Amino acid sequence: MKKPVVAPNGTHRPPLWHRLSAGLITGAADDDPSGIATYSQVGAAFGYGMLWCIVLTIPLMIAIQAISAGIGRVTGRGLMSGIRTFYPRTLVYGLVVSIVAANVINLAADIGAMGAALKLLIGGPALLYAAVFALSTLLLQMFIPFSRYSPILKFLTLSLFAYVATVLVIHVPWTAVLRSIVVPPIVRDAKYAVGVVALLGTTISPYLFCWQASQEVEEMSPSSGRRPLKRSPSQAPEALQRIGIDTSVGMVFSNMIAFFIILTAAVVLHAHGKTDINSSADAAEALRPLAGKLAFGLFAAGIIGTGLLAVPVLAGATAYAAADAFGQRAGLEHKPHEAKFFYGALIVASVVGMALNFTPLDPVKALYWSAVVNGVVAVPLMIVMMLMSSRVKVMGEFTLPWFLQLFGWLATAAMATAAVVMFATWGK
Repeated sequence: MKKPVVAPNGTHRPPLWHRLSAGLITGAADDDPSGIATYSQVGAAFGYGMLWCIVLTIPLMIAIQAISAGIGRVTGRGLMSGIRTFYPRTLVYGLVVSIVAANVINLAADIGAMGAALKLLIGGPALLYAAVFALSTLLLQMFIPFSRYSPILKFLTLSLFAYVATVLVIHVPWTAVLRSIVVPPIVRDAKYAVGVVALLGTTISPYLFCWQASQEVEEMSPSSGRRPLKRSPSQAPEALQRIGIDTSVGMVFSNMIAFFIILTAAVVLHAHGKTDINSSADAAEALRPLAGKLAFGLFAAGIIGTGLLAVPVLAGATAYAAADAFGQRAGLEHKPHEAKFFYGALIVASVVGMALNFTPLDPVKALYWSAVVNGVVAVPLMIVMMLMSSRVKVMGEFTLPWFLQLFGWLATAAMATAAVVMFATWGK
């Protein structure tokens, strides 16, 4: 029998909840109000027709997120900082511009959705609520050190259980659901192809790569005793095992919630001919007459809870990507005057995301296409990540094991194939 695994200080490992961190937060943030909108859209439009996609992406998500976390933990650098060191600057700048643009649109949609959801629950001015949510999350990030803010984000992941509860209060024909997963009712048209790319772009998103790698770096504070594995290889067994568990739990949790959101939209909205869902708030409102006040309330409350988690992750990932791309100091553990560029990018992203809700531009309608952009931009970024994490010069002795190489390249191929199919069927 193997001896119990112990932490570096010789003590037994803490309980599972205490070992979950970057992977759980990243996975839960993936189910943001924007993601809820996309999942609701495909569920309402195609019924059970895309549930297979959520199941398929679980091992792919685990692999690519574990790779991004590994890059951060091994090198002690954020994702864009690592790419900047080993690849042409033009590639870095092209990637970061695309990521920032998609993230700001997502921020606008998330902030607006939170305001709209609170209006549905208690009435009042949605735009005022949206502004309060945006400014509150920005101030929390700016003035609470990450070591104290991270547990708050972790606690907010529990809000996603609202979507588990929603499924429990509606009638689900599980036989039909399981049949659709085993034998997917794939539709051969452009709208379905765009839907798959949007779903994949929502589920496997560049901002998630940036955030999880950067959170691993953030958690290497002097008080934690953690060091980049290239410098402290003795920490590797515990660190890599923790990343594997944390990421697996986070991504399974993320996809389970996404599955339930699509399922709710399929059972309640698609089955009743309600296929024109444009936002997560639309989905919540449509549930009220069809599934009752309890399902409506749970769905709407979940939008606010996950938004409070996802907005700081989106804004933070944007700031990390921008600062790393330009070689600037980055990190939420720093005070604002210690990382001016980083916090400047954080403020600009948050304020622009909030301001878009006050303009004629409808960020909610742009949301679906931002998910498509994410799906397309993810491909070159994933290729670079796969190449970088397989280089001894970058990772030292911690280059990718064969199973992460396999599933990482499968994830990259899936995203690339979906994008090619979408463009091939465009206009047909």
